[in-house]
Amino acid sequence: MTSPALRKRAGLDDAAGKNQDLVRQFSWAIASINVHFQEIRQFWAGTLGISGPQWMILMAISDLDRGEGVSVKAVSKMLHVDPSFVTTQSKMLEKMGLMRRRTSADDARVVQMSLTDKTYKHMANLAAQQQSLNEFIFTELDSRELADLTKKLMQLTGRLEKASLKIAMDL
Repeated sequence: MTSPALRKRAGLDDAAGKNQDLVRQFSWAIASINVHFQEIRQFWAGTLGISGPQWMILMAISDLDRGEGVSVKAVSKMLHVDPSFVTTQSKMLEKMGLMRRRTSADDARVVQMSLTDKTYKHMANLAAQQQSLNEFIFTELDSRELADLTKKLMQLTGRLEKASLKIAMDL
């Protein structure tokens, strides 16, 4: 029930219809942004000869690691993927020499992952290109605007996570 004629027949007022149109436009814009970010991630991943999802695992480890490694659970939570996917992919990345996996000293059930020096050097070599690209992408946003937009998107992410749970419970 999205066409104007159907909305009118259903008794929906113009304001509600316009709001739904804006929500749809916003959703399509986010979907388009995601596709472009996937293309960019695939490019960066290609520099290491890995897949886009594997690149995201390395990026998550890089962002989360504070010196003791990062658990599979923390990475899977950040990427919104199943821990078994992270486990499988991280084993492949370890075989390629891009990361290390070790059992946690605190809990033998937990695997801590960290990047190798080889990976850190590769990322350092890409840093200038990534910074230049980010400046190009976000040129129209100053730091405050980017922070505000990020905050709003994080709030929306939280609402979408709750909506996903609500839909799953209602079905």
